[in-house]
Amino acid sequence: MEILWFIGTLLAVVAAIVILLGIRRVRLIRMGGINVALRTHLDNPRGWHLGVARYHGDEFTWYRALSLRNGPNRIIQRDGFEIDDRREPEAQELYGVPNGAIILRCRAELDPPRSKRAFGGPDTVVEIAMTSDALTGFLSWLESAPPGRRLPFAS
Repeated sequence: MEILWFIGTLLAVVAAIVILLGIRRVRLIRMGGINVALRTHLDNPRGWHLGVARYHGDEFTWYRALSLRNGPNRIIQRDGFEIDDRREPEAQELYGVPNGAIILRCRAELDPPRSKRAFGGPDTVVEIAMTSDALTGFLSWLESAPPGRRLPFAS
């Protein structure tokens, strides 16, 4: 009888976690989020992490899909951020990026990082995968800095 109680409790906890992840994802998407995959370890072709990203002023905040963390997992500042390359996903990467994604290899020149989760450092390289619609919005955000602020050309 105790084993049935344990299994029932375990299933209830798993169901609660799944429901919380679903609610969090819907909330982020409704707040203007886009589906984005992020990879920080470029030597590992299987290192993609799915998530939801939002533009918040001069920050591109990324929330990992399978995380219960309330705040963003990564913050990319617009200052010193530039796109190095654009490419299509390779065959072994298709599992971990959104359908029809375009992959951007980007460099952030932030020294020191502005917060613990701020992504950057001298020439930190990251890859971001997003759909072409999301890419259009991302490039518009990147190029729309206030007057007088120097930003590198986004391509």
